[in-house]
Amino acid sequence: MEKKRLIYLDNAATSFPKPPQVTQAMVHFMEQVGANPGRSGHPVAREAGEIVDGTRRGLARLFNLDDPFRFCFTLNVTQALNTIFLGYLNPGDHVVTTSMEHNSVMRPLVYMQETGHIALDIAPCDRKGFLDIGALAKLLRKDTRLVVLNHASNVCGTLQDVAAVKAAIGDIPLLLDAAQTAGCYPIDAKALGIDILAFTGHKGLMGPQGTGGFYMREGIDLRPLIRGGTGSRSEDLHQPDFMPDLMESGTQNNVGIAGLGAAVDFILGEGVEKIRRHEEELTRRLFDGIYDLQNVAIYGPLDPARQTATVSLTFDSTLPEDSEGSLGCGAINLEWFADSVAVGEAENVLGSQYNIVVRVGLHCAPMAHRTIGTFPDGTVRLSMGYFNTPEDVDAAVQAIRRIAA
Repeated sequence: MEKKRLIYLDNAATSFPKPPQVTQAMVHFMEQVGANPGRSGHPVAREAGEIVDGTRRGLARLFNLDDPFRFCFTLNVTQALNTIFLGYLNPGDHVVTTSMEHNSVMRPLVYMQETGHIALDIAPCDRKGFLDIGALAKLLRKDTRLVVLNHASNVCGTLQDVAAVKAAIGDIPLLLDAAQTAGCYPIDAKALGIDILAFTGHKGLMGPQGTGGFYMREGIDLRPLIRGGTGSRSEDLHQPDFMPDLMESGTQNNVGIAGLGAAVDFILGEGVEKIRRHEEELTRRLFDGIYDLQNVAIYGPLDPARQTATVSLTFDSTLPEDSEGSLGCGAINLEWFADSVAVGEAENVLGSQYNIVVRVGLHCAPMAHRTIGTFPDGTVRLSMGYFNTPEDVDAAVQAIRRIAA
């Protein structure tokens, strides 16, 4: 019996498949280069250095930033965020973040709050995931040293208005967590006034796992999370004070960075606008296919222009109307139902019967689920990517309709 083709709708966790150029670049690095950049003067070490620095240059082009050497590589966005928090914040500093953040932001900040290192305030978001910018502005204090903003929710795709947030906070540095948007949504960091940009390589950037990093503008100083060999100023027992060596001790995941560089080149060649347009079309097609289902609740903006290609739903009734009479978090079914399908059961059916890969549960973002009203069970999350097709969406629609029936 012929196996059904795998339909991968878990791109918010990690994008798949990758552009062929990613694998080719990694194989080339392993078979033809293999050396440690910055550690030797021989030809392959120089080539390795060019590959790594070429990735920095590609990222600078992608985000419209002038200095590629303000980019530092880490293993993922979680390490990047921890590096920033521990390296930038001082005892007594005040931080403001939002109720839609991922645990990669919340856990280190809450830990620093509970250990007395920082003061932390969390700005509320509505049931569609949108930040209340007025409420955020009221939380700002004289000692506020950082505002941390999730560019797009990994739960329901909600996109935040970065320019409006930056206008509201003024000169306070803004850290943008672009884990869900880098590579698949246009980000002009210079125009938006982003002070620190954290990203992961394996999601919208289409690179391999084990890659990520951050950009930090001139004038913001970090203490390195790790000190050690950098290949530069080896005679000095102190860490180099210049970027990126200040933040990059030890051998990096250079083969992964080679793959990331190829992925960024692919994105630049295709154009982020083209990628974004394709994912918007897929999202609209999914909404059109399931919008009229009475016993399916959809969460988030329900507007492809105001979210990424990530859609969360549950097989049950709608949330109660809020005080303004609008249905909470975009849920669009119109009456209560006694029966429902648990998210875990829905995942099993989608996988076993339809060969559709999704993710269910809390998606490492419990506060976001509390915000949209889906805690503690979470949601069924379908997250589409550039390599998904309209036929993939149609298959998902058909499966969802059958489960809902």
